[in-house]
Amino acid sequence: MSIASMTGFAREAGVTGAYQWAWELKTVNGRGLEVRVRTPSGLDAMGEEARGQILKALTRGQGQLNLSLSKASSAPKLRVNQDVLQSLLSPLTGLSLPENVKPASLDGLLAVRGVVELDDDADDPGQNEELAAALRAGVGTLIEALKAARLKEGQALSAVLRQQLDLISRLVDEAETSPARQPEAIRARLEAQIAELFEGKHALDPARLHQEAVLIAARADIREELDRLRAHVDAARGLLQEGGPVGRRLDFLAQEFGREANTLCAKANDVSLSRIGLELKAVIEQFREQVQNVE
Repeated sequence: MSIASMTGFAREAGVTGAYQWAWELKTVNGRGLEVRVRTPSGLDAMGEEARGQILKALTRGQGQLNLSLSKASSAPKLRVNQDVLQSLLSPLTGLSLPENVKPASLDGLLAVRGVVELDDDADDPGQNEELAAALRAGVGTLIEALKAARLKEGQALSAVLRQQLDLISRLVDEAETSPARQPEAIRARLEAQIAELFEGKHALDPARLHQEAVLIAARADIREELDRLRAHVDAARGLLQEGGPVGRRLDFLAQEFGREANTLCAKANDVSLSRIGLELKAVIEQFREQVQNVE
């Protein structure tokens, strides 16, 4: 199983009856899982249903789900309101009119407000079952497309993380074999520093000098830090091999990497070890930044 990135985008669109619709889902990295929804009026329930499906499908990331909906325009239809028309005709039945008054004509009755209405067939999209079925199917396809996009980016991310772990491992090996870690090297540096300090005016006790060198070497020993760094590298590689939602655990390991590198730099008693420690810190920071995108 591969790791997945928290960054992804998917779009699913279609036509159902007179409606054109499109789902769009975008996710970015986040500490938890949150999905915001924006839908047209009347489709709030559909948006919440889709949101629930997304929350079940993902484990981390901040998402934005949008639904756009439009309806094909059509010529309005005229409809005669029979109830209003009958209410006008009933009082006129059997009505005696003066000779100079003509009876009501059809065109005159149709001109009365409310008799003729425009029927634009403006149905509620939330009540359209055919549309609801199409939108539900679209959400399922949308989620699968997003997961595929996140997995594809996760594969590229995994390759980058493996390269960074290889570099951390190489730097740990360099620190392990550094001549500066040997007690003899520490003793020689200490002897040179003391000789320069006293400018040869006092004889140096070789036994005492050796004892001090051993103490300094013990305080500067980075064996435990190197062992823990190697263990963290193995653990991180294992998580990448395991795959799935391992982002939080990788993030924890990145913090542990940083602690060990800081301690190594603090204990460094030589320029070469300090250089290795600084390189380690730089690579670990890059590793930590990349891990922030892992689900």
